Amino acid sequence: MTPEALLDIVHKIIEAAVYGFLITLDESGQPNARVMQPFPPEADLTIWFGVSPHSRKVRELRRDSRATVTFYDPAKIAYVALAGSCQIVDDLEERRARWMEEWRLFFTAGPEGDDYALVRFTPERIEVMDFTRQVTPPPFGLAHTDLVRDGDGWRIAESG
Repeated sequence: MTPEALLDIVHKIIEAAVYGFLITLDESGQPNARVMQPFPPEADLTIWFGVSPHSRKVRELRRDSRATVTFYDPAKIAYVALAGSCQIVDDLEERRARWMEEWRLFFTAGPEGDDYALVRFTPERIEVMDFTRQVTPPPFGLAHTDLVRDGDGWRIAESG
């Protein structure tokens, strides 16, 4: 399995999942997970989320930018877990570009309001499992199905 083939599978799982979990760390190191609707991932798997800058998740990310984002596709018995870091983005042009009108229920002032910001998640490591596509880590199959960022690209990790 090549890194490109695994990345293609990762994109397919994320697109099928629609919602994912953004997992942050509180001040004691306890993980906190919440369901989020991301924008479609960029080619390099950067993932953007719309958030309230006053939320608990943003407070946690300002203190510790490390996060995990997971997606599950039950139809394929497949998941991806992406570990990386987040940046809070408050740039007005980015907020306008990354806006879903159905979110107005939560962010009544829209992308220009002071209660709307973005989280930019940049993954550094990806764990993928997809039984339907025969991407199965030990003890179920292949020895290496994890990816790690390598400069501007990705490579298969030496150990899962």
